[in-house]
Amino acid sequence: MIRSAHVGVNADLFASIARLYIRPGSKVADVTFGRGSFWRAIDLAKIELHASDIEAGPKLANGIAVESYTSGIDCRELPFQDASFDVLVLDPPYIEGFYRRTQCQRAGSGSHSAFRDAYASGGLHAPDTGEPKYHDAVIDLYIRACLEARRVLRRGGRLIVKCQDEVSAGKQRLAHVEIITACESMGFYCADLFVLVRTNAPGVSRIVKQIHARKNHSYFLVFELPRGRVKYPSSSRSVAVRDG
Repeated sequence: MIRSAHVGVNADLFASIARLYIRPGSKVADVTFGRGSFWRAIDLAKIELHASDIEAGPKLANGIAVESYTSGIDCRELPFQDASFDVLVLDPPYIEGFYRRTQCQRAGSGSHSAFRDAYASGGLHAPDTGEPKYHDAVIDLYIRACLEARRVLRRGGRLIVKCQDEVSAGKQRLAHVEIITACESMGFYCADLFVLVRTNAPGVSRIVKQIHARKNHSYFLVFELPRGRVKYPSSSRSVAVRDG
């Protein structure tokens, strides 16, 4: 039986999600593939996986190289045709530390340096631009990426999103609620929500007095693109979602 909450690692919970929401033979785009940690417990021979990410380097899943991998791909600007995938998987950096204005203040050095440099560049945090900052920049990236997902998904397609809530500037920001609200305004239906509880303790640094509970869980959200007509968020007009 597949339950909505799991204590453990990404690969185990994602395998359960895949059993419910990724049918054999599906054409799948993982646009934030990294090293393929989501796919380590999945038989890749049963799906058509197209992996991409912003960074280059050896890409592995199940301990073997993934054949279809493209580097230098921003999840907000995908090089795919409209209505060309059954499933899209999205897991961008989801803490505001990746999006700070100056490089020396950003989180994610080392294995995540390509993420922080790519997604925080392009004027997102230049002063006086009016562009979103910090946690708002995180949500802005998710929204733009989900809009692209809607474009490349077929009718009835599914979007699987990994996210985590955070405290930013002393305020509780429930990212999973913000993302659900945004995606539903795009015409997606939120079909499921899974909670992943980490087995190790969350990192704590420079805290004089604790105000909020430390986050030791994250979410997988599953959205479906209806087979009928969807309403675009920028206007009141309804548009038909094209068949693949």
